[in-house]
Amino acid sequence: MDEPTTRILSVRGVLPDHRHPQAELTAWLAAALPRVDRALVDRFHRNARVDFRHTALPLDRYGDLRDFGDSNDAFITAGVELGSRAVVEALKAVDLSPSDVDLVVSTTVTGLAVPSLDARVAGRIGLREDVVRVPIVGLGCVAGAAGVARLHDYLLGRPDAIAVLVSVELCSLTLQRTDVSVPNLVASGLFGDGAAAVVAAGSRRASQLLDGGRVQPEVLASRSRLYPDSERTMGWDVGAGGLTIVLDAGVPDLVRTHLSADVHGFLADHGLSRADIGWYVAHPGGPKVLEALEEALDVDREALSLTWDSLRRIGNLSSASVLHVLADTLRDRPPAPGSYGLMLAMGPGFCSELVLLRAAG
Repeated sequence: MDEPTTRILSVRGVLPDHRHPQAELTAWLAAALPRVDRALVDRFHRNARVDFRHTALPLDRYGDLRDFGDSNDAFITAGVELGSRAVVEALKAVDLSPSDVDLVVSTTVTGLAVPSLDARVAGRIGLREDVVRVPIVGLGCVAGAAGVARLHDYLLGRPDAIAVLVSVELCSLTLQRTDVSVPNLVASGLFGDGAAAVVAAGSRRASQLLDGGRVQPEVLASRSRLYPDSERTMGWDVGAGGLTIVLDAGVPDLVRTHLSADVHGFLADHGLSRADIGWYVAHPGGPKVLEALEEALDVDREALSLTWDSLRRIGNLSSASVLHVLADTLRDRPPAPGSYGLMLAMGPGFCSELVLLRAAG
């Protein structure tokens, strides 16, 4: 393969300090929701296969949030702090400073901020006044992979540049505490809070920064897919009370229907097949989605074990989740030099994003 590449220099995931066992969150939610069937809540939360999650606020603070405005104010305060921490840690890991950054892309779907989160993070940590900013709002769970793809798009034409992706998702602040619908109950057991940052470099700049002791994968290519007649599969309804989850039970079926052919076609266009993929970085959409993904990719549980482990330890962090899985992969299971990896995620649209990676070597 001789396509131009982008180098991922570092990835860092960060989490709020408030960590809770799933059983504690189940009891808290059952007490907060009016007239809810406790057995139903227990079943949905147990089926999520999540052991722990982090929340932006202490649990006793959520009752003080009177409306969407209060929740969104809390989102901005906590989101800027977490996002800033993620970017600074990711830059420090490769001896870079905020003044080195030429582009910052931000992703979120759990709050609204104008100026956007990237502008607020820029002011807090000292990004340059001429930094290029690209805020992405609305892509949801797919945005972590899509954000990496957009870094690649930018850096292909700017081989001397440094680009940063920052994802901030505070799902707990979207919880509708008067909604006892099945989608809200499912979401209440699955989604957690967190942030992540990726630092990437164009090809010439990367050659000056390579660290022989660190796995720094290349981004080779990406592909976006938008599926017809699926707008109501996943997303938010926006009302006076804030963001209300839209989550259709047919998501696993969409994965089974489309993803196998999408992956096959994407890889074939780059002279590869699924047999050439040595490692996967998948978004932990939930147990049924992951089982459908295993079927679509024709892989066993071990191939997605880090994704399953991330779901268990911290839940689904929307766009930040696949970046946490990427960080876990590079830290805990470094891929063999020269091996190909596939990052993939799905989200509102309904859509998917595929990113072809290659371990340095």
